[in-house]
Amino acid sequence: MRIAIFTDAYPPFINGVSTSCFNLANSLMAKGHDVLVIAPRSTDGKLEQIGNVLYVPGLNLKKFYGYRLTNLFANKPISIVKKFKPDVIHNQTDFTIGVLARRCAKRLKVPIVYTYHTSYEDYTYYVTHGVFDRFAKRFVRDYSKDLANRMTEFITPSDKTKEYMRLVGSDTYINVIPTGIDFSIFKPEQIDREKTAQFKLEHHIKPNTKVFLILGRIAKEKSMDVSLRGIAAYHSKHPEADIKVLVVGGGPYREDLELLSESLGISHFVDFIGPVPSTEVPFYYNLCDIYTSASITETQGLTFMEAMAAEKIVLARFDSNLTGTIINGKTGFFFTDDASFVSQVEKIFTLTSEQKDAIIKDANVVLDTYSIEKFYDNIVRVYQRAIRKCW
Repeated sequence: MRIAIFTDAYPPFINGVSTSCFNLANSLMAKGHDVLVIAPRSTDGKLEQIGNVLYVPGLNLKKFYGYRLTNLFANKPISIVKKFKPDVIHNQTDFTIGVLARRCAKRLKVPIVYTYHTSYEDYTYYVTHGVFDRFAKRFVRDYSKDLANRMTEFITPSDKTKEYMRLVGSDTYINVIPTGIDFSIFKPEQIDREKTAQFKLEHHIKPNTKVFLILGRIAKEKSMDVSLRGIAAYHSKHPEADIKVLVVGGGPYREDLELLSESLGISHFVDFIGPVPSTEVPFYYNLCDIYTSASITETQGLTFMEAMAAEKIVLARFDSNLTGTIINGKTGFFFTDDASFVSQVEKIFTLTSEQKDAIIKDANVVLDTYSIEKFYDNIVRVYQRAIRKCW
């Protein structure tokens, strides 16, 4: 098959959608399919195709963590996609690139598959700043429902997102397909030991230092402040503990987090690393003892699975969406507030080697559900069904 993938995020841009699209494109090409990815450039630049990626110019939206607003009415990208002759278009976004995808599908008369990665209700405050936010959320619900009805096939990465679509009134058929991940790149044996030793030296991480990792887009909806407050509560109860916190990522909420760490009295052991290339992400997982996240806006929880693949203990704020991945005390741990955060950290730090090995073993069983091979098989079946609908 020939597949055109439209996305507003693709490496070197780092987020869950970027990872999903990158893994999808690579798995399809590995099986002999032809793939063209259409994505915004990381700089405004010119329209340019590099390898199998067609980069389109875009206006940087700084308040939206660097997303780029592309030209809705551009015809040159459509001409290039037309020459590619796709059998199916796979749209991964509803920003301007998504509009371009729908224009292409209509003009070329090919089926369009849509993966609904994000519940946009969680992001309306970026536009409204609290003014008429209820109206904005209602608009998003109606728009999401209409969007699903206009697609040849519709995909959500989790049951949580499917339930949201049912809540907004969509009765379209929904394929639930978890994003596939190449877990092999996160394994400890893949990490440069000399680089690790040098990093620990530079960041004053000693053999007895307990390292917490917070990783991802630093934005309000990710609730990284909740994790920092939990760590501060643990430090207050255990002031003798040698702690290091690594915050990896960039975004509009970084300055607020830095100020928060100062006000909590923990800034002396919190290092803000900033954004890193996607190829460097496994390195940071392998530095930590605990990977923690308090986000409850995730559609699937890719970072938790990456941390589990790196054989690390995960500590997540409870979210029903994660219950299939994190089984409390068996494949990871849940917390609900500062007190439970502290008690869970205490429990994790007293685990024996045998208990840790058992958690890692059970986590690997769960991860098999999200293998790149199963992801590929499920996606291809949806493509084939979409194509048959347009015969």
